[in-house]
Amino acid sequence: MEVKVKITRKDGLILPTYATPESAGMDLRAHLEGKSVTLQPGERILISTGLCVQLPRGYELQVRPRSGMALKYGITVLNTPGTVDADYRGEIGVILINLGSEPYEIMDGDRIAQMVVAPFTRVEWEEVSELDHTKREDGGFGHTGR
Repeated sequence: MEVKVKITRKDGLILPTYATPESAGMDLRAHLEGKSVTLQPGERILISTGLCVQLPRGYELQVRPRSGMALKYGITVLNTPGTVDADYRGEIGVILINLGSEPYEIMDGDRIAQMVVAPFTRVEWEEVSELDHTKREDGGFGHTGR
């Protein structure tokens, strides 16, 4: 399924693209205006992307970590997944944190996260006095074992 999404970008930026025909996410790149930034262990920073989008009603954009950065360097998206709502028109920013043990340099144009555009469902609450019973009931947080 394809959906049209309006996008603006700062001069010279590459539009996000899918790496393969079956990819769910597109890479987001750092927009640092020719500079670089070093993320120290334990430090978090907001990285600009230079992109603004207009999502159709009923859609959201999720900002997610890149698995390779997380595994190799401990760099991840702090509020994962970050949600961009359909009525937001500002620049997309990515909050990165360095959970690794070494400083990590982010260069202008580096792929720093991925984004997924997806439909969402809004709920209408139906308040009841009791919920239907299930075999699981209120068991959670490891109740089924390893």
